[in-house]
Amino acid sequence: MVASHDQNFIDGRWIRPASVERIQVVCPSTEEIIGEVPAAGQSDVDRAVGAARAAFAHGDWRNFSHDERSTVLERAFRILDAGVDDLAQLVTAQMGLPITAAARQVPDSLARGRWFVEQAGALPRSEIRQGRVVAAVVREPVGVVAAIAPWNSPFNSILMKSVPALAAGCSIVYKPAPESPLDAFHVTEALRQAGVPDGVFNLVTGGRETGQTLVAHPEVDKVSFTGSTAAGREIGAVCGRNFTRVQLELGGKSAAIVLEDADLNVTIPQLVIGGFANSGQICSALTRILIPTHRYREVADALVAETAKLHVGNPFDPATTTGPLVSRRQRDIVEGFIASGLSEGAKLLAGGGRPRDQERGWFVQPTIFGSADNSMRICREEIFGPVVALVPYHTLEEAIAIANDSDYGLHGAVFTQDPVAALHVAQSVQTGTFSVNAFAYNTEAPFGGVKASGIGRDTGREGVEAYFELKTINLDPGTHSLLA
Repeated sequence: MVASHDQNFIDGRWIRPASVERIQVVCPSTEEIIGEVPAAGQSDVDRAVGAARAAFAHGDWRNFSHDERSTVLERAFRILDAGVDDLAQLVTAQMGLPITAAARQVPDSLARGRWFVEQAGALPRSEIRQGRVVAAVVREPVGVVAAIAPWNSPFNSILMKSVPALAAGCSIVYKPAPESPLDAFHVTEALRQAGVPDGVFNLVTGGRETGQTLVAHPEVDKVSFTGSTAAGREIGAVCGRNFTRVQLELGGKSAAIVLEDADLNVTIPQLVIGGFANSGQICSALTRILIPTHRYREVADALVAETAKLHVGNPFDPATTTGPLVSRRQRDIVEGFIASGLSEGAKLLAGGGRPRDQERGWFVQPTIFGSADNSMRICREEIFGPVVALVPYHTLEEAIAIANDSDYGLHGAVFTQDPVAALHVAQSVQTGTFSVNAFAYNTEAPFGGVKASGIGRDTGREGVEAYFELKTINLDPGTHSLLA
C-alpha cells in the first residue's frame, strides 16, 4: 500500500506547497515507507490561514442555516461511508491499530460526526434574558480554527476536530500528525466533493515547525490541540500571549482503583482494555492500578493471566489484539520507561521486551510491573505504551490520595459492587472524566482533563459549544421583538 501526496488543500484547490520538504510515512509493523506528504512551510500556512480568514469574513458558510450546513456535511459522510474498509486499512497501515479495531473506529467516528451535527442544530443561536435590562445572548462562530491532531487515532481525530467547527460555521486549517496523515486526504476530498465552500476547510501537512507556525499565526482565532502535555504548555503560552482561544486535550496518568469487593470477572477484562488497547497509546489509559493489599496477589495473578491471552503481531491479521507502537522513537521511549521501572525496583510480572516472533516492526510486549510505588517514574510520567504499574494500598482514603498524587487529571476508574463507594471515589478523584466498573470513552458527554491534562472539553454538547463565541446584545423595546 503506497499513498503518496504532493499537494495540500488550500482555498478549495489541491496545490503544491512552496516548501519542497517532504515527510515519509512509515508502516510501524513492517518498517516500510507507505507514503509521503508535504512539509508545509511559513508561506503555505499563511496561504491556508488567509484562505480560511477570507472565507469566514466574506463567504457564505457562516451565514448558512444549520440545515444547509448539515446537508453538505451529510454528503461528505456518505462519501466516506462508501470507503470505510479502505479507510480502516489505511489507519492500520500508518499507525498499527489492529484491523478489527480500525474497522470499528471508522464507522464509529462517522456516527460521532453525525451526532455532532445534530447537537449543533439543537443549540439555540440566541436566547432572551429578562433582567433590569433585557438582553439577547447570541452564539456566533468563533472564527478561524487551527486544529492540530495526534497520531494515535487519526480518523477519529479529524472528524472530532473538524465537524463541530464546521457545523458551528467556522473555517478551519487542519494539520494531521506527521506519523499518520494519510486518511486526512480522504476526508478532505470528501468535503470538497460534498460542496464545502472554498477556504472553509484547508489541509496542511507537516511536523512540529508547521504546527508552531500555525499556532502562532495572528489570524487564527482558536487553536484546538490534542497531544503531549509538553507541547500543550508551549501552545498555551503562545495562545496566551496572542489572546487566541485555546482548547488542549493533553496527557494522562490515570488510576484505576480496585476496591475490596470488586468482581474480578468484570474488573480484569476492563483493566486489560484500559491498559493495553491501541498498544497503550491512549491518553486516558488506566496505567496505574491501585489494589488493596489483601487482594493484591489475586488481582495481579488474574491480570497477568488475562494479559497473556493478548495476541501481539501483524495488525492486519484479524486475530491480532495488540499491534506495534507508532514509531521507532516511541518504542525507544517506552523501552526507556521499562528500564527505569526495573532500575527503581518495581517487579516485572509480565512482558518487558520485544516479542521474539516479530522480526520487523516496533513491537513491545504488554508489560505489567508489580509492587510499584507512586514515586517511581513509571507512575509519575505518561508512557504512552503498553505498560501498567500495580500499586498496593491499605485504605480507601490512601488509594484516593495516591490517585490524586499526580500532575495529571484526565481519566480514572473504580471497580466495586458498592454504588455508594463508587460514587464517593468518583467524586473524590481529581479528574475531568471518570468511569465506574469500566474503561469508557463516552463521546456524548464532555471529555477532557484538569491539571496538566488540559483545558476545555472535546466531546459532548460542550465540544460543539466550544466553537461558538457568546455575544450579549442589550436590547431596547424596538430590537427586542426582532430577536424574541
